[in-house]
Amino acid sequence: MATVIRSKISNKLSNAATTVTNKSQAKVSGMFAKLGFQAATDEEGLGFAACDDLDYDHRQGLQMDILKTEEMGGEGGGETAGEGDSHYQRDGTGPPPSASKDGGLCSELGSPDKPKITAWEAGWNVTNAIQGMFVLGLPYAILHGGYLGLFLIIFAAVVCCYTGKILIACLYEENEDGQLVRVRDSYVDIANACCAPRFPALGGHVVNVAQIIELVMTCILYVVVSGNLMYNSFPNLPVSQRSWAIIATVALLPCAFLKNLKAVSKFSLLCTLAHFIINILVIAYCLSRARDWAWDKVKFYIDVKKFPISIGIIVFSYTSQIFLPSLEGNMQKPSEFHCMMNWTHIAACILKGLFALVAYLTWADETKEVITDNLPSSIRAVVNLFLVSKALLSYPLPFFAAVEVLEKTFFQDGGRAVFPDCYGGDGRLKSWGLSLRCALVVFTMFMAIYVPHFALLMGLTGSLTGAGLCFLLPSLFHLKLLWRKLLWHQVFFDVAIFVIGGICSISGFIHSVEGLIEAYTYNLAD
Repeated sequence: MATVIRSKISNKLSNAATTVTNKSQAKVSGMFAKLGFQAATDEEGLGFAACDDLDYDHRQGLQMDILKTEEMGGEGGGETAGEGDSHYQRDGTGPPPSASKDGGLCSELGSPDKPKITAWEAGWNVTNAIQGMFVLGLPYAILHGGYLGLFLIIFAAVVCCYTGKILIACLYEENEDGQLVRVRDSYVDIANACCAPRFPALGGHVVNVAQIIELVMTCILYVVVSGNLMYNSFPNLPVSQRSWAIIATVALLPCAFLKNLKAVSKFSLLCTLAHFIINILVIAYCLSRARDWAWDKVKFYIDVKKFPISIGIIVFSYTSQIFLPSLEGNMQKPSEFHCMMNWTHIAACILKGLFALVAYLTWADETKEVITDNLPSSIRAVVNLFLVSKALLSYPLPFFAAVEVLEKTFFQDGGRAVFPDCYGGDGRLKSWGLSLRCALVVFTMFMAIYVPHFALLMGLTGSLTGAGLCFLLPSLFHLKLLWRKLLWHQVFFDVAIFVIGGICSISGFIHSVEGLIEAYTYNLAD
């Protein structure tokens, strides 16, 4: 009897050991398969498939739990957001303690209580991002690139449209029925998924750093362009460009006290419409001088030293990838996202190319960094005042976005936060937290004062973060997450975009820094 019992126990232990060994081998084979290697045997391949199905069922179960929690209206849905995610807007006086890690535009867009937007409304948001004030620097890019600069305006539109689509594709995975399911919510989630499991938070930190740099540089550019426009609008006043930048910053200090951006958004919409009208006025003035257009000045040549800066300017004017995941998740019909991206980028390409070419033909070699500075003094002041208003009212959005990322990373990351929470128990911002916000505004002022070069700063930002967020990271993430499902031409496009984007980014960054050093030294000499 004892012998029979020992035999049964031995058999069970042997079977359990065999099962564990098979699962371990299957997992190892699966890991190699994800790296591009074939499974060693059919049995191991089947074992990996079974384990993968179980993992998928587990992930789907978690996803269903999240959805159920959101439907119940609890705050737990906000707590399951991807770690390191960035948000753009905060409602009310501040986040309650249980939801301090959330709040902001991204969570608002994804909230089931918020109304969904149509494809036209989503297209309007994208258009605002890629048809903003920074088109004023495109004629300067044509000055150093000629027809190749025009080609790059078209090329950048095509590439940014494509990378926006593949970035959204990285948000989805197929379930066991072959249907696409949205398993990620943000750019940061995609980055973290690519770096998991070895470095699960590294990708999110990289994306957050790139976002902070781009958003802060955008704020600096708004201050720079405000000082530049005011100085050139009233050249007879004894006020320097740096002094105008300080005055603009004083007007922007209340941004640190705003609880939300609802009031600002209404004015921003009006200023965006005014900006389109100003573009039409500039083009109309240029058309009135069509007889004097300098077609002979537009050539197939490039300024080797300054053309890489033009690449950064063009790329920066198309950056919209930061908020595309939240925008797509808030659409009534996400299936219309690709169509929306197509027509918005086609329209942007036509308008930008037409604006840049017509403006350059009008002023040729006298084209300035901000094209409105070339207008006659009789209409320059009026046009520039509208543009200054647009810049000042556009400043709060990137400022709040940068504040949200900084607060979440350093002050609201649970027990891993570097500093204590900047919000009190009642959800109100503490005095020292308000001081940090004011310090960020003052920092943008000092940068605008000491580096008052709009085109060079725009080229530097486009080369450093614009190329990374629009070219390099989307193509890299697409290859990593969807490698098994990509066709050969998709792999070719992704690799080509990554290589070309890397070359342009490095060269543009180097030449922009050289240009800034040269301009700064020259100003010191003056």
